[in-house]
Amino acid sequence: MSSTIRVQPAARRRQEFALWATAQSPKVRTVAPNTFAVPGDLFADIPEEALIGALIDGQRYVPPADTVHDAAPPVLPEREAIPGEPLPELPESAYGPDSVPLPPPDFAPLEDAPADDQGPASDGSDPSDSSPDAVVFECPDCEREYSTQRGLRRHRSNVHGGN
Repeated sequence: MSSTIRVQPAARRRQEFALWATAQSPKVRTVAPNTFAVPGDLFADIPEEALIGALIDGQRYVPPADTVHDAAPPVLPEREAIPGEPLPELPESAYGPDSVPLPPPDFAPLEDAPADDQGPASDGSDPSDSSPDAVVFECPDCEREYSTQRGLRRHRSNVHGGN
């Protein structure tokens, strides 16, 4: 009994994979409209380009070049940052070989920002309530106030049974 590996090539590589599959002796057969049953001993012979984007036994194919374990950034000692101070520079080894330095920011630093002593109102009041021409709709049953007629109608139908 030979084990088979189900390969579903990417749509753009299906024809390329089918050409490889029919060139084998014996031919690699299909088990579904877009899936091939490749014998385990032939799987290693499949061209890498034909497998890119394919599903192998239901799992996305990951090329060996993408599984390099030393691709992690170098371990750097932890440093303490002080709030409001610029971050310390990183060593060159922390950047990739193709990295490009970012341009400096084009906005004013925080030291130049105007100091606004007037914060948002924290008393919880709505500024629209303080306007002199604000209309208030009061529930005749419980004396609750609403800013819209619709809110009052909804309240009365939900709480007081639509009186």
